[in-house]
Amino acid sequence: MPGPRAAFLSGATALTAAVFALAACGGNELPAASGGGTAASSAAAQPTTSGTVGPAASDGTNAAVPETISFTGRTIDGGVFSGSSLAGKPVVLWFWAAWCTRCRAVADEVAAVQRENVGRVNVVGVAGLGSGDEAMRRFAKETGIEGFPNLADDGGQVWRRFEVTSQEQYVLLDSAGTVVHSGPLSQSDLRRRVAGLS
Repeated sequence: MPGPRAAFLSGATALTAAVFALAACGGNELPAASGGGTAASSAAAQPTTSGTVGPAASDGTNAAVPETISFTGRTIDGGVFSGSSLAGKPVVLWFWAAWCTRCRAVADEVAAVQRENVGRVNVVGVAGLGSGDEAMRRFAKETGIEGFPNLADDGGQVWRRFEVTSQEQYVLLDSAGTVVHSGPLSQSDLRRRVAGLS
């Protein structure tokens, strides 16, 4: 049986994690792990290709699937999502939580970015951080983000893959699958960076 000191440390660790998660939603950002939040330094940033072949590229050939998007997940409506479906085009991954007021405030803008770039850029929402399936579906319906795929990632598989630690953050990948930005963005910066993706 753990002593009082071990129980205190365990409780303090849980409390610290909860404070960081809530503070991130309130506008205080955690320091970016990638030294400024402009490009990830992990293996996720490398555009190495897997042996998988993705959808047809614009020239009619099949696009190779970069390792960065070689993953599967579950959508908020229970469907299966394959990251390989994103191959050949730039990608915007928007990480959100159903309980996050800042995420709710920008959802309409993210949906507008998706509508303005249909056919050119893939936009995918990645919900998590204890959102819960029902709350994720309700958030998507109430905020109008049902026009693009949203993943139910409460287990954190995709969050860990891209080293995202707090909600309302973006990971942008170019068409080769290279991570070109990881971190928070204002809506004007999101639009500017998406316009520059190729």
